[in-house]
Amino acid sequence: MNSMFEILMGLPLFRGVTHERMAETVGMAKFHFLKYLHGEEIVAAGSPCTHIKFIISGSARSAIVNSDGRFSVSQTLTAPDVIAPDFLFGKATDYPCTVIADQPTGILQIAKNDYIKILNSDPIFMFNFLNLLSMNAQKAVDGVLALTTGSTEERIAFWIIALTQPGGRDITLSCRQRDLYSFFGVQRSSFIATLDDMKNRGVIDYNQNEIRITDRRLLLDILHTGNDVIE
Repeated sequence: MNSMFEILMGLPLFRGVTHERMAETVGMAKFHFLKYLHGEEIVAAGSPCTHIKFIISGSARSAIVNSDGRFSVSQTLTAPDVIAPDFLFGKATDYPCTVIADQPTGILQIAKNDYIKILNSDPIFMFNFLNLLSMNAQKAVDGVLALTTGSTEERIAFWIIALTQPGGRDITLSCRQRDLYSFFGVQRSSFIATLDDMKNRGVIDYNQNEIRITDRRLLLDILHTGNDVIE
């Protein structure tokens, strides 16, 4: 039980909470612990987000696929992490991604109503959650600037950042190059030159059908340099 508390207290949503306060929180809400084997589906894209789900052990592969299946962005989420917390509240509360365990994985899920009780029980819980939502909202504003006035590199960086989570690893964008440079509204030669420059700097690796992100933080550095954004 102590190790479980330590995992939860390592999550951004429970940052700054004491062990004693965490124990009280577990007593006020129903915490459901689930186990998934390799290859089992944890979340299906389009399903309603009725619980907040924490990865407390193992890891899972999350993928967002567009409506016609022409591109996808996938990432690995490793414990401790939380799955798509932005979609628990608001008008759009369906998961945008499919999440599949890529090894035996433990999930802690809390129903929305119980999570509301937790948020209302202590200002620090509410502060952490609002801070997370605020950072994502700020990221969206910065993204509009990057997409409308930024360089091709900044637009690529924002697009991938917007579709992945802060703790995401092994990020892969699967799409034909011609669809990408058409999407970004640039010539093929300019797009390839941008990818080559990013590859030479160790930001990405790529082939004809995939772009693999070496380190998500390097994409953030591109945006920080261009627009002084914060995540």
